[in-house]
This record gives sequence, structure tokens and C-alpha cells, in this order.
Amino acid sequence: MSRIAIEYCTQCRWLLRASWMAQELLATFTTDIGEVALIPGEGGVFRIMVDDTQVWERRADGGFPDIAVLKQRVRDRIAPERDLGHIDRDRGSADPGVTE
Repeated sequence: MSRIAIEYCTQCRWLLRASWMAQELLATFTTDIGEVALIPGEGGVFRIMVDDTQVWERRADGGFPDIAVLKQRVRDRIAPERDLGHIDRDRGSADPGVTE
């Protein structure tokens, strides 16, 4: 089972955003995730790792992930055969999925 780590900036007060994303991932991938860790950080960090692979980094990816895009990226790492239903049908693969 996979481990997801969400590192968030405490100075920026992004705990609520990080915990909401953790809840969404746990609700979607109920049997595929063994752990979701919330890791306090500083300096504007917002990074999401699946096992040892970074799937989102706020600076590199240009903001915060749209939850649908985050779910797709996590799915691609932990259960690539899984259909995410309307998320997969409503989004094109070229959608960057960034929210400010």
C-alpha cells in the first residue's frame, strides 16, 4: 500500500488545504493508500509525494493542484488501471489543473 506525504507551509497557514486534499485522497483511494502524512514545513512549500515520487510541487507546477488533477496523478502512480469516473471523462489530458 502506498504512502502519500503532503508537505505544507505552516507560515502560510496551508494546513486546512493540505488536510482537505488528504481527506479527498483517502475517500477516493480507500484500499490503495496505507498512509497519508501531513508534514509541516516553511518557506511557501506545498509538495505532494506518492511513495518516493513527487506528484505536485507548488512552485514547479505553478500553484495548487485542482483536486481532479491531483487524483489523476496519484492514480497514475498507485492504481493506473483504475477509472476515476467523471473526473477522467470531464478532463482532457492537456489540462494543467492549476488553481491559484
